[in-house]
Amino acid sequence: MYRRDGSCGTMFHGTTRTVPMVHRPLSIDNKRETLNMSRRVLIVEDDKEIRGLLKDYLTQNDYEVSEAADGKVASNAINTDRFDVILMDMMLPYKPGDELIKELRARKDDANAAKTPVIVLSAKSGMDTRLDVLKSGADDYIIKPFNLDEVLVRIEVVLRRTGDGEYSDGETSENEEGEITFAGLTYSPSLNTVTYNGESLKLTAKEMHLLYLFLTNPNKTYTKANLYESVWEDTYYCEDNTINVHMSNLRNKLKKACGRELIETVWGIGYKLSQSED
Repeated sequence: MYRRDGSCGTMFHGTTRTVPMVHRPLSIDNKRETLNMSRRVLIVEDDKEIRGLLKDYLTQNDYEVSEAADGKVASNAINTDRFDVILMDMMLPYKPGDELIKELRARKDDANAAKTPVIVLSAKSGMDTRLDVLKSGADDYIIKPFNLDEVLVRIEVVLRRTGDGEYSDGETSENEEGEITFAGLTYSPSLNTVTYNGESLKLTAKEMHLLYLFLTNPNKTYTKANLYESVWEDTYYCEDNTINVHMSNLRNKLKKACGRELIETVWGIGYKLSQSED
């Protein structure tokens, strides 16, 4: 179904499947050999060719790969085994991916297994879908068709940012009206407003969407690609300065209103909502 030209790093539709030679993505530092040592990946994908392509590529990059072709097999795997990261399709036989993510997060017998990072691979590109999936417990979202190098980089990013094993719902609270509160900030979806200690903040629509992502996942570190693809619903290119401009404006507005930095930069990865009161 997919064919990849290893020389240019792109993927496109075709009839012949070709597994590329391994080469290192430029955006990851040279410590990746120690990062993925003995790392276990579970690929949950009902398309045999996509599953095989991912398995071959990740195996060549020194990952130990397990497979699940449907929701039933995946459910058994996530409830009886432990993985370092899971690649999850959403449309699966027997049980969909979003239910599997909730099932994983609710696992009681192994707290560390319940924290396993999940990267969703889906052809659904709508913002509402992506936001719902991220809010339900996924750590990242990649739209099909995808680039193999990008998948590898995304895996390494989530492994770096979850290397200490932390996974938490954070310190936000949500009332019956769906209002989300964090550190004096209140987001009201019904009114489409954000206030700080009762005072309204003047945010643009994009800034509002960005802040909503952070508030619903306060302990999650978002890459620029995560933010751009979720809010702008388009493919992110590294040279695009859009995220930098909007994040700078949002952070300045929050700092002016709250008197401190609420969104911090995670060096080499992206941004996260700050838990510090300083």
